[in-house]
Amino acid sequence: MTIPVALLAAYAFSRYSFLGDKHLFFGFLALRMTPPVVMVLPVFFIFSTMNLINKPLAISLAHCLFNVPISIWVLESFISAIPKELDEVAFLDGYSFFGFFIRILIPLITPGIAVACFFCYMFSWVEVVFARILTVTAGKPISMAISALYSFRTDIGLVMATTVLSILPGAVLIYFVRNHIVKGFIIKQVR
Repeated sequence: MTIPVALLAAYAFSRYSFLGDKHLFFGFLALRMTPPVVMVLPVFFIFSTMNLINKPLAISLAHCLFNVPISIWVLESFISAIPKELDEVAFLDGYSFFGFFIRILIPLITPGIAVACFFCYMFSWVEVVFARILTVTAGKPISMAISALYSFRTDIGLVMATTVLSILPGAVLIYFVRNHIVKGFIIKQVR
């Protein structure tokens, strides 16, 4: 859910100028830089009124809240690297907006999507604040499940095996996007 929302928002920030666009973009980055513990109380109240406490959906929405800004930031730099003339030519050739988006733009920025997915994965994997506050038993992420294995008589072999298995998806993701991570941080010229 994070990447499709971030793709559309990044395209808007990259291609269109509107009142307050730079301030809004900065606001998204400020939201990402805000420590999650600052947002725990408002998020808890909002989710408790919606009856989402102790449900996997609550954790998913909380992670999306903090992963959308970084995804927008990364994807905006990749989209800005593609000339605007490509959009115009595609529209002249008869592509609809979503046809252009799916058939032309997404294949061109696939490395950027991979980098955004990597950052979303990494930030979600280490996030324990919302997991502790929003869940008790159901919907715990893997990092919370590993910490729950510790007790007075901890089976260290089980803890280590679970930790290694939980790291494997991230290691595979890093392997495939290792050459593209730096591209997400390219500083573009001020327009």
